[in-house]
Amino acid sequence: MNAEEIRHVFVVGAGTMGQQIALQCAMHGCEVTIYDVSPGALQSASAKIDDYAAKLVGQQRLTDATSSAALSRLHFTSRPEAAADADLLSESVPEDPQLKGRVFAQFNAICPRRTIFTTDTSTLAPSLYASATGRPAQFAAFHFHTYVWDSNLVDVMPHPGTSPETVQLLRDFARRIGQIPLVLNKESPGYVMNAILGAINEKAFRLVQDGVASFEDVDRAVMIVMRAPIGPFGSLDVVGLDTVWHIMQSNARISGDPEVQAAADRFKAQYVDKGWLGVKSGKGFYTYPNPAYALPGFLTGEATPPAS
Repeated sequence: MNAEEIRHVFVVGAGTMGQQIALQCAMHGCEVTIYDVSPGALQSASAKIDDYAAKLVGQQRLTDATSSAALSRLHFTSRPEAAADADLLSESVPEDPQLKGRVFAQFNAICPRRTIFTTDTSTLAPSLYASATGRPAQFAAFHFHTYVWDSNLVDVMPHPGTSPETVQLLRDFARRIGQIPLVLNKESPGYVMNAILGAINEKAFRLVQDGVASFEDVDRAVMIVMRAPIGPFGSLDVVGLDTVWHIMQSNARISGDPEVQAAADRFKAQYVDKGWLGVKSGKGFYTYPNPAYALPGFLTGEATPPAS
């Protein structure tokens, strides 16, 4: 199989990244099925994807016709059997290697042998659950960055058992769907950009936790000095604070460090348990749809409304 023969992409997980990956593939001619065990999640995903497409039309990056065509190629299901003719499966479930392993084992029994399996994990090494896929040679990390159509870099990270043919296929497919492939030489949790951002985010949290600066001032500093359109805390709101917590929880489980677990527990209580999930819920570190960091006067510290 070559990249042009990937016609049906099956996306497991209807969250933020699953939505964006699905739309990106559909915009580039693939038939795409989004699978989730929750009908409510599928309904929310459909509405959010419609919103993404409308914004791309408003930015003149899609026309009404190309938007309608892309949306017509998207299908939503809670039936795992819909993966029976998938050419490529993209997994975007929470950062739990046991959960991911169970998901891949389930679909290994359904998908044809030609199907390439990929994981969009943010922090985990694919070798942690490669054997559970039942097809380790046809499995690799294929990691996108939000928003997929703007931050159009995709990490291709093989594990030691990934075949060279799979790596080449994913490199070619990335280009086919408008992404720039970055092929890693070896496994490294966090890839390149996420590893850098993880270090920045860890320091940003520490500055706020230690009372050195507010999260607004941390974002302000990064935005001014690095000429960034958004700071660390605004970026986490875009990713989704529930996703951030899953990553923290996974890191705590892997490290066994009680301080890391305590930090994850505090974060969950402060944000996730309150339903403050970021952009997707309308409130996180900032409030949406008009976050303070996007308003005039934020960078100068003037006319900034309360963040909470």
